[in-house]
Order: sequence, then structure tokens, then C-alpha cells
Amino acid sequence: MKRFLLFIAVLFAWSAALCYTSQVIEVPAKAIESPMKVTVITPDSAAMPGARFPVVYLLNGHGGDYTSWTTITDPGLGRYADQYGMVLVMPDGRDSWYWDSPKHPEMAMETFITTELVPYIDDSFPTLPSPDKRAITGFSMGGHGALWLAMRHPDIFGSAGSMSGGVDIRPFPEKWHMSQWLGPIGENRASWDSHTVINLVPALEDGTLNIIFDCGSGDFFAEVNENLHKALLKKGIKHTYQSRPGVHSHKYWRRSAEDHIRFFDDNFRAK
Repeated sequence: MKRFLLFIAVLFAWSAALCYTSQVIEVPAKAIESPMKVTVITPDSAAMPGARFPVVYLLNGHGGDYTSWTTITDPGLGRYADQYGMVLVMPDGRDSWYWDSPKHPEMAMETFITTELVPYIDDSFPTLPSPDKRAITGFSMGGHGALWLAMRHPDIFGSAGSMSGGVDIRPFPEKWHMSQWLGPIGENRASWDSHTVINLVPALEDGTLNIIFDCGSGDFFAEVNENLHKALLKKGIKHTYQSRPGVHSHKYWRRSAEDHIRFFDDNFRAK
């Protein structure tokens, strides 16, 4: 009985120590059809006058929304915000793959995130508004989106990651609403080629972006992640890559999330 009471006391003390603030906000939008709900977690120390923090954007996978990350990792995300002193931002990907769709101008998610969401967050929360203090990562569709956005906008994101990301979309032409935004691959091959992360590698310059990505060896995206790793090596782009046992699952992403947060923290502190 005493051991049980001690366990309860320790658990209560641990829970009480998690003093982060989690809230859902609504961000006005012009590049997409309607305002977006976004989950934002700020660390306990944000209450200190004048305190400002690095920010990490966390992108959800296909079928998810602004609640996905808190469902996967709760209460871990809040702990990371407090432990590392970060603002965490989780938008709603709306199954967009985080592109500006060439077929549907009302779905310009890349434009929304880079020109509307990021400035809104910097204006509304105590962030450090510079690329070297701003990172982005995600899982599955969100892993693709994070690398897509950071590789195309290193002036906004200084660090980027991907967990089990669909980093080459072309082997999956009938999956996950991609043909809705790009058109069928048979008639729109050029769009598919130009909207896949692996084809951004030739334009990358080493040192412009801190990159971390990983994928489970049993994941259906394992091969495309290995191919991205090889392409980055061939181009001479420094990056951190890991393949470890695992599949496309919440359990895998819970483990990856902490690795990515640590990686971003190391890079934030290096500047």
C-alpha cells in the first residue's frame, strides 16, 4: 500500500510539474478556403516577461488534423516544450500534402504556411522569429510536407525533419488524395516529378538546412527514404538519417519525436 501511495505521489508531482499551456487557435486564411484551427503549446517559462523561444512546427499525416500530434504523444509534447524551452505549433494539413495544388488554387497550403501561418505565430506568441530558431518536422504526409517546405524555404526554416515520410510520391499514384491535387500521374507526370521531395535534392546546397529523417525498416516508405538518404550522400548534403525496426505507427513516431526535438534543440543552441 505504501508503495502504491508513493507511486501516486510521484505521478502527481510529475504531472504538476508539466506547466506548459496548450491551446487551439483559429488563424485567418486567404490561400486556403477557410480559417485554420492550430494547436499551439507554449512552455511554462513563457509567462516570464520578455522571454522568447525557438519554435517547432509539427505536421500531421494523411487523415489527421491539428489534434493528431497531441493524440500521438500526449503528454510528451508539453514536456518537450518545458524541458527544451520551445513553442510547438501543429496546423491542420487537410490532406493537402502541403503543396500549392496546381489543379485547385483554393488549396495553396504551402503559401498559407509560409506567408500567413508563420507570421501569425510570430506576431501572436513569444517566438524568436528567425530561420535558425525555427524548425519543421512531421510524420508520413507531414514528413514529406516538412522537407518540402524547408527545402523550398530555407529563409524561413533552418532545420527540418521527416518521420516515415512519403519523400518520393511517385511510387504511390493512387494513394492518399495526391491525384486530386496534382491530377492523374499519366497525364500530369511533370507535376508529379516537380512536387516530390527527392527531386529537390539537386538544388540543395550543403549547410543551408539542418536535416534529420528516419523510417522504420518495415514501413512501406522505407525504400523511398533509403533513396533520399543516398541522393543526399551523392550530393554531399550533410544530414542525420536512421533506419530502425518499426512500421508506420504511432508507437514509432512517439520514439522519433524525441529524437527530432533533441536534434532541433542542439541546432538552436549552436547559433
